[in-house]
Amino acid sequence: MFRDVPEGHRSGFACFVGRPNAGKSTLTNALIGQKVAITSSRPQTTRHAIRGILHRPDAQLVVIDTPGLHKPRTLLGSRLNDVVRETWAEVDVIGFCVPADQPVGRGDEFIVSELRSVAGRTPVVGVVTKTDLARPEQIAERLTQLSGLMEFADVVPCSAVDGFQVDLLADLLVARLPEGPPLYPDGELTDEPEETLVAELIREAALEGVQDELPHSIAVVIEEMIPRTDRHPKAAPMLDVHALIYVERSSQKGIVIGKGGARLKQVGTDARRQIETLLGTKIFLELHVKVAENWQRDPRQLRKLGF
Repeated sequence: MFRDVPEGHRSGFACFVGRPNAGKSTLTNALIGQKVAITSSRPQTTRHAIRGILHRPDAQLVVIDTPGLHKPRTLLGSRLNDVVRETWAEVDVIGFCVPADQPVGRGDEFIVSELRSVAGRTPVVGVVTKTDLARPEQIAERLTQLSGLMEFADVVPCSAVDGFQVDLLADLLVARLPEGPPLYPDGELTDEPEETLVAELIREAALEGVQDELPHSIAVVIEEMIPRTDRHPKAAPMLDVHALIYVERSSQKGIVIGKGGARLKQVGTDARRQIETLLGTKIFLELHVKVAENWQRDPRQLRKLGF
């Protein structure tokens, strides 16, 4: 249900853009106050524009976490870049992220050159992320480098890990939203289908430990999510989740499964814990690994896998 809307209430959309591994997903989760986007230490983890919803008495901010903009080497990479450009053309404010612990580079300059085309009609806030990983002099240097790239509506350093100035960033984004009523009901934290979020949590678990061998070759499809019907009336409800983990080559299948199936068992354990937290119910998770040859470069396979 929508609450009574105070005068001057603001609502609208923001997105974070930046090169891969700039901390966009972790920052999205910190703003929303709950995990809605998967995170990884590997670049190009995010593959969908995930919406997280921040509810405040004075505003409703819908934060869209986008894939990192990069020079594509596959058809998948090109399509992820398209997702980014389509998103920032439709939002009310853009947060451009650079990590405090890494120098501003050519990838950042490339993104800024594209952002200039929308900066005239959409305000862009410069965000220095991961300040918890940097020394004060590094943060100061990054702020100087960032300010030299283009004219930003605001520039702010923050850390999603320790919460440094996350609330201030929210204030800066909200200030650039139009006045209007909430777009989503109270308590709703994302509009993503549960199947999408569950698939992403499984992919996150599958990435852990195999990131160096096949960071971008894993895709997950949920075959079905159905309530268990043979439970005792007094037993807690349970959901059966059947998922397929796709890789590109037979050799990668063995890596994901691991010796004696140990790796896949660990993936299931890690993913189940996260999914039960997300859904608020016990689940039975069944995982199978299949090979889809070179799916990142095959238009037909990409469509099948939802890209």
